[in-house]
Amino acid sequence: MRLARPWSLRELVRDLREGRTTPEDAYQRALRRIAETEADLHAWVDRAGFLPGAGVPLGVKDIIDVAGVPTRCGSALRAEAAPATSDATIVTAWRAAGAVPLGKTVTTEFAFFAPGPTRNPTAPGHTPGGSSSGSAAAVASGQVPLALGSQTAGSVTRPASYCGVASLVMSHGRYPVTGVTGLSSSLDSHGVFAATVSDLAIAWSALTGEPAPVRPPRILVWSADALDVVEAPMRHAVTQAAKRLREAGATVSAFLDERLVADLTGAHPVVMAYESARERAAELAVAERLSAPLAHLLRTGAATSSEEYESARAVIADGALRLAEVFGSYDVVLGPAAPGAAPRGLDATGNPVLSRGWQALGLPVIALPGFTDAAGLPLGLQLVGRHGGDAELLGHACWVERVLAGDSW
Repeated sequence: MRLARPWSLRELVRDLREGRTTPEDAYQRALRRIAETEADLHAWVDRAGFLPGAGVPLGVKDIIDVAGVPTRCGSALRAEAAPATSDATIVTAWRAAGAVPLGKTVTTEFAFFAPGPTRNPTAPGHTPGGSSSGSAAAVASGQVPLALGSQTAGSVTRPASYCGVASLVMSHGRYPVTGVTGLSSSLDSHGVFAATVSDLAIAWSALTGEPAPVRPPRILVWSADALDVVEAPMRHAVTQAAKRLREAGATVSAFLDERLVADLTGAHPVVMAYESARERAAELAVAERLSAPLAHLLRTGAATSSEEYESARAVIADGALRLAEVFGSYDVVLGPAAPGAAPRGLDATGNPVLSRGWQALGLPVIALPGFTDAAGLPLGLQLVGRHGGDAELLGHACWVERVLAGDSW
């Protein structure tokens, strides 16, 4: 039984403004939907002290502090964690925007690869992705209209693609990560899930006060052929999207510097491992109590030399300069958000390789739903923008979403 039934933030906000519903109604709707689906999905860890009538229900990934709720990070090491005494900075910002935490959503252990219990609402028996698995599933199933994630490799973009929802990975450093249990200081970025890109644009404007003007972008299409992981249905989705966008009036060209992204993709895991071993030194000291993937990451990072780390950082710095030149003539890069549809099985979370290069640069990324494979499983595309150009990227992505949905202009 598929449980996908996303809840439109745009429609909720409109109904609230026009008096057709109330925050209390939204709160009760969230509770009803959770009651209907949670036994199958396992998207939630804890409930927060939500005040009915206070705002839009929000899911918060369980590496992000919410006052009064433990931050367990999906790990047995934190099973007895005390409740957080204050909100993370990003949660404070979302509260100010009118969103209120309903509770904590499942994460993989310390936001790495060991899966939690969450199921994919669109594809029973298939992974929801990770590490922001609970947040993606909660939005895809309509439990909440908005949920927070984080991305160090592909932890937002990949679950969004697998679960058939939209997501935004913010530019690195756009908001502080105070109150977030991270892995890698130069890579960790905030993320947010919603049903559609237009929903993300509304949320962004509420969060920042920045509008996202809708206009056609100049697009570079990235095939990711050099990484040799993209499956035929996903390749077809990218090709069809590019064709339709060109027909609608966008400037569309091929992204030719495949070596640039491949180099960045190779540098990313070196930086991630090195920084994670130092960021999570306390956990490294008891690595035998961690999941095998996380223990391996931390031990690999501890064995990585400072020379190897600095070499990888130099590759990333050079890549940033080269891509800045590209963005002088183009607005976004369009490509596959994941190698294909969500893999079958619940013992892994899928391959983040198609996000690593862009995450190394700290760029804003939107996952755009809408395509499916022959079995009806979601295939997400990703749009990558300039660093700091989150609002601009959202505006371009809204245009792309409308075109691909067949809306007229």
